[in-house]
Amino acid sequence: MSEGPKKSKYSATRRLMLKTKLLKKAGSMLLTERDEKVRERESALDERVPPLKLSGMSVQELQDLCKDLHRKCDTVDEARYDIEVKVVKNEKEIENLVKKIEELKGTSMNRTKLKRVKKSTDAMLGALTESKLTAKSDFKANLKTVKKEEEKKEEVTDWRKNVEAMSGMEGRKKLFDAGQ
Repeated sequence: MSEGPKKSKYSATRRLMLKTKLLKKAGSMLLTERDEKVRERESALDERVPPLKLSGMSVQELQDLCKDLHRKCDTVDEARYDIEVKVVKNEKEIENLVKKIEELKGTSMNRTKLKRVKKSTDAMLGALTESKLTAKSDFKANLKTVKKEEEKKEEVTDWRKNVEAMSGMEGRKKLFDAGQ
């Protein structure tokens, strides 16, 4: 029932020809769309900003025109500033909502950053064998435990009795032996 790989309806040359025609058509559509956007932009600008006719105007009329244009610039700047404030407010609100969503999911943006650790030469060369790994892991287990011995306290005796015993070479030998 199952047949081998299905043959395509179109040959390779036919598919290539169709692909090139589609790409040409898409390219021409992009160009016309781009031209249309440019025309729309120019028409919108022509509607909003009529062309200036400065010929035959007196100095007073030019000053009034400049003041009027300045007022219009101020209103546009105020509107732009208001929009920027709204955008910043919305961005902060979106950021807070994203944080709340992450808290509900259980993920946190404040993950601790890991410190860089230099690789050992053995690890870089890939020369660690199984026996070396087990030997290193058992290193602490093989260490001998050292118990702290209580220091022997010397008995306080009268120094005058000890002076005669420690005098001469025999006394120094006793001090040396006691130190070891």
